[in-house]
Amino acid sequence: MTYLELINDVLVRLRETTVTTNNETTYSSLIGKFVNDAKRQVEDAFSWNVLGQNVTLTTVANTYSYSLTGAGQKFQVMDAINTTSNVGMQNISFVQMNRFQNLVPVATGIPEYYAFDGVDSNGDTKVSLYSRPDGVYTVIFSLTIPQATLASDSTSIKVPDFLVAQNAYARALVERGEDGGLSSSEAYQLYKSMLSDYIALEGTRYPENQEFVAI
Repeated sequence: MTYLELINDVLVRLRETTVTTNNETTYSSLIGKFVNDAKRQVEDAFSWNVLGQNVTLTTVANTYSYSLTGAGQKFQVMDAINTTSNVGMQNISFVQMNRFQNLVPVATGIPEYYAFDGVDSNGDTKVSLYSRPDGVYTVIFSLTIPQATLASDSTSIKVPDFLVAQNAYARALVERGEDGGLSSSEAYQLYKSMLSDYIALEGTRYPENQEFVAI
Protein backbone atom coordinates (compact mmCIF):
# COMPACT_ATOMS: atom_id res chain seq x y z
CA MET A 1 0.00 0.00 0.00
CA THR A 2 0.96 3.63 -0.41
CA TYR A 3 0.94 6.11 2.45
CA LEU A 4 -2.42 7.50 1.31
CA GLU A 5 -3.91 4.02 0.93
CA LEU A 6 -2.84 3.14 4.46
CA ILE A 7 -4.44 6.29 5.84
CA ASN A 8 -7.67 5.52 4.01
CA ASP A 9 -7.56 1.89 5.15
CA VAL A 10 -7.48 3.06 8.76
CA LEU A 11 -10.19 5.67 8.14
CA VAL A 12 -12.49 3.00 6.69
CA ARG A 13 -11.93 0.80 9.76
CA LEU A 14 -12.95 3.79 11.87
CA ARG A 15 -16.02 4.35 9.67
CA GLU A 16 -14.70 7.75 8.62
CA THR A 17 -14.72 9.42 5.20
CA THR A 18 -11.67 8.69 3.04
CA VAL A 19 -9.44 11.50 1.73
CA THR A 20 -7.60 12.31 -1.47
CA THR A 21 -4.39 13.50 0.20
CA ASN A 22 -2.81 12.70 3.56
CA ASN A 23 -3.27 16.17 5.07
CA GLU A 24 -6.72 16.89 3.66
CA THR A 25 -8.25 17.09 7.14
CA THR A 26 -6.92 17.45 10.67
CA TYR A 27 -8.03 13.89 11.37
CA SER A 28 -6.34 12.40 8.29
CA SER A 29 -3.13 14.16 9.34
CA LEU A 30 -3.45 12.56 12.78
CA ILE A 31 -4.00 9.13 11.22
CA GLY A 32 -0.89 9.76 9.13
CA LYS A 33 1.07 10.25 12.34
CA PHE A 34 -0.30 6.96 13.68
CA VAL A 35 0.67 5.21 10.43
CA ASN A 36 4.26 6.41 10.76
CA ASP A 37 4.36 5.45 14.45
CA ALA A 38 3.04 2.00 13.54
CA LYS A 39 5.56 1.66 10.72
CA ARG A 40 8.43 2.33 13.11
CA GLN A 41 7.14 -0.22 15.61
CA VAL A 42 6.78 -2.91 12.95
CA GLU A 43 10.26 -2.14 11.59
CA ASP A 44 11.75 -2.43 15.08
CA ALA A 45 10.13 -5.79 15.70
CA PHE A 46 12.22 -7.82 13.23
CA SER A 47 15.11 -7.62 10.77
CA TRP A 48 12.80 -7.62 7.75
CA ASN A 49 14.46 -8.81 4.55
CA VAL A 50 12.72 -6.08 2.55
CA LEU A 51 14.67 -3.45 4.52
CA GLY A 52 18.05 -4.95 3.60
CA GLN A 53 20.57 -2.64 1.92
CA ASN A 54 24.27 -2.78 1.10
CA VAL A 55 26.48 0.20 1.91
CA THR A 56 29.83 0.02 0.13
CA LEU A 57 32.99 1.73 1.38
CA THR A 58 36.00 2.28 -0.87
CA THR A 59 39.02 2.90 1.29
CA VAL A 60 41.84 5.37 0.82
CA ALA A 61 45.35 4.60 2.01
CA ASN A 62 45.97 5.66 5.63
CA THR A 63 42.36 6.78 6.13
CA TYR A 64 40.53 4.66 8.70
CA SER A 65 37.29 6.58 9.44
CA TYR A 66 34.37 6.42 6.96
CA SER A 67 30.70 7.33 6.87
CA LEU A 68 28.01 4.75 6.13
CA THR A 69 26.24 7.06 3.70
CA GLY A 70 22.47 6.70 3.81
CA ALA A 71 22.47 4.33 6.78
CA GLY A 72 21.49 6.90 9.39
CA GLN A 73 21.84 5.83 13.01
CA LYS A 74 19.15 3.19 13.40
CA PHE A 75 20.18 0.02 11.59
CA GLN A 76 21.17 -3.58 12.16
CA VAL A 77 24.34 -5.13 10.77
CA MET A 78 23.75 -8.46 9.07
CA ASP A 79 27.27 -8.89 7.68
CA ALA A 80 30.42 -6.97 6.74
CA ILE A 81 33.02 -8.22 4.28
CA ASN A 82 36.23 -6.99 2.69
CA THR A 83 35.63 -8.25 -0.86
CA THR A 84 39.04 -7.11 -2.10
CA SER A 85 40.83 -9.43 0.32
CA ASN A 86 38.06 -12.05 0.74
CA VAL A 87 37.95 -11.34 4.47
CA GLY A 88 34.95 -11.36 6.79
CA MET A 89 35.09 -8.21 8.91
CA GLN A 90 34.87 -8.55 12.70
CA ASN A 91 33.02 -6.08 14.91
CA ILE A 92 35.10 -5.07 17.93
CA SER A 93 34.44 -2.74 20.86
CA PHE A 94 35.02 1.00 20.78
CA VAL A 95 37.71 0.58 23.46
CA GLN A 96 39.64 -1.96 21.40
CA MET A 97 39.43 0.20 18.28
CA ASN A 98 40.40 3.35 20.17
CA ARG A 99 43.55 1.65 21.45
CA PHE A 100 44.39 0.18 18.06
CA GLN A 101 44.20 3.62 16.47
CA ASN A 102 45.99 5.60 19.17
CA LEU A 103 48.63 3.36 20.75
CA VAL A 104 51.84 2.98 18.76
CA PRO A 105 52.77 1.27 16.61
CA VAL A 106 49.64 1.58 14.47
CA ALA A 107 49.39 -1.19 11.90
CA THR A 108 48.56 -0.57 8.26
CA GLY A 109 47.44 -3.34 5.94
CA ILE A 110 44.28 -5.28 5.17
CA PRO A 111 41.22 -4.02 7.09
CA GLU A 112 39.80 -6.87 9.17
CA TYR A 113 38.07 -5.14 12.09
CA TYR A 114 35.49 -2.40 12.43
CA ALA A 115 33.84 -0.38 15.18
CA PHE A 116 31.25 2.38 15.09
CA ASP A 117 32.34 5.81 16.26
CA GLY A 118 30.03 8.83 16.13
CA VAL A 119 28.08 10.35 13.26
CA ASP A 120 28.89 12.75 10.44
CA SER A 121 27.28 16.10 9.61
CA ASN A 122 24.50 14.33 7.68
CA GLY A 123 23.56 12.17 10.65
CA ASP A 124 25.07 9.00 9.16
CA THR A 125 27.01 6.65 11.40
CA LYS A 126 30.81 6.63 11.09
CA VAL A 127 32.85 3.46 11.19
CA SER A 128 36.56 2.95 11.95
CA LEU A 129 38.57 0.23 10.21
CA TYR A 130 41.66 -1.65 11.38
CA SER A 131 44.27 -2.36 10.24
CA ARG A 132 44.41 1.09 8.72
CA PRO A 133 44.03 0.56 4.97
CA ASP A 134 47.31 0.60 3.08
CA GLY A 135 45.51 1.01 -0.23
CA VAL A 136 42.15 0.71 -1.95
CA TYR A 137 39.79 -1.92 -0.53
CA THR A 138 36.08 -2.50 -1.03
CA VAL A 139 34.22 -3.12 2.22
CA ILE A 140 30.53 -4.00 1.99
CA PHE A 141 28.18 -3.61 4.96
CA SER A 142 24.91 -5.55 4.65
CA LEU A 143 22.44 -3.64 6.80
CA THR A 144 18.79 -3.60 7.74
CA ILE A 145 17.81 0.07 7.45
CA PRO A 146 14.35 1.43 8.37
CA GLN A 147 12.44 3.24 5.66
CA ALA A 148 12.30 7.04 5.89
CA THR A 149 9.23 8.62 7.48
CA LEU A 150 6.29 8.47 5.08
CA ALA A 151 5.31 11.91 3.77
CA SER A 152 4.26 11.64 0.10
CA ASP A 153 0.86 10.15 -0.76
CA SER A 154 2.40 7.88 -3.39
CA THR A 155 5.23 6.40 -1.28
CA SER A 156 4.80 2.63 -0.92
CA ILE A 157 5.54 1.13 2.45
CA LYS A 158 8.15 -1.64 2.57
CA VAL A 159 7.19 -3.64 5.66
CA PRO A 160 3.91 -5.66 5.65
CA ASP A 161 1.19 -3.07 5.13
CA PHE A 162 -1.58 -4.98 6.91
CA LEU A 163 0.48 -5.02 10.11
CA VAL A 164 0.98 -1.26 9.92
CA ALA A 165 -2.72 -0.69 9.23
CA GLN A 166 -3.79 -2.84 12.20
CA ASN A 167 -1.32 -1.14 14.53
CA ALA A 168 -2.36 2.35 13.40
CA TYR A 169 -6.02 1.38 13.83
CA ALA A 170 -5.35 0.31 17.44
CA ARG A 171 -3.59 3.62 18.09
CA ALA A 172 -6.52 5.54 16.60
CA LEU A 173 -8.96 3.69 18.86
CA VAL A 174 -6.92 4.68 21.91
CA GLU A 175 -7.08 8.34 20.85
CA ARG A 176 -10.80 8.32 20.00
CA GLY A 177 -12.10 6.03 22.72
CA GLU A 178 -14.57 3.17 22.53
CA ASP A 179 -17.35 3.52 19.97
CA GLY A 180 -19.11 0.17 19.84
CA GLY A 181 -16.55 -1.58 17.65
CA LEU A 182 -13.34 -3.31 18.67
CA SER A 183 -11.74 -1.98 21.84
CA SER A 184 -8.24 -0.60 21.52
CA SER A 185 -6.83 -3.47 23.62
CA GLU A 186 -8.55 -6.05 21.42
CA ALA A 187 -7.25 -4.36 18.27
CA TYR A 188 -3.71 -4.24 19.67
CA GLN A 189 -3.81 -7.90 20.74
CA LEU A 190 -4.92 -8.79 17.22
CA TYR A 191 -1.99 -6.79 15.83
CA LYS A 192 0.47 -8.62 18.10
CA SER A 193 -0.91 -11.98 17.02
CA MET A 194 -0.64 -11.03 13.35
CA LEU A 195 2.90 -9.72 13.87
CA SER A 196 3.98 -12.90 15.64
CA ASP A 197 2.57 -15.08 12.86
CA TYR A 198 4.26 -13.07 10.12
CA ILE A 199 7.64 -13.01 11.89
CA ALA A 200 7.43 -16.78 12.37
CA LEU A 201 6.70 -17.20 8.67
CA GLU A 202 9.51 -14.92 7.49
CA GLY A 203 11.93 -16.42 9.99
CA THR A 204 11.63 -19.85 8.38
CA ARG A 205 13.40 -18.54 5.28
CA TYR A 206 16.55 -17.39 7.08
CA PRO A 207 18.57 -19.92 9.13
CA GLU A 208 20.31 -17.17 11.11
CA ASN A 209 16.97 -16.34 12.72
CA GLN A 210 16.67 -19.89 14.02
CA GLU A 211 20.07 -20.08 15.73
CA PHE A 212 20.56 -19.47 19.42
CA VAL A 213 24.13 -19.02 20.64
CA ALA A 214 24.98 -19.26 24.33
CA ILE A 215 26.94 -16.28 25.66
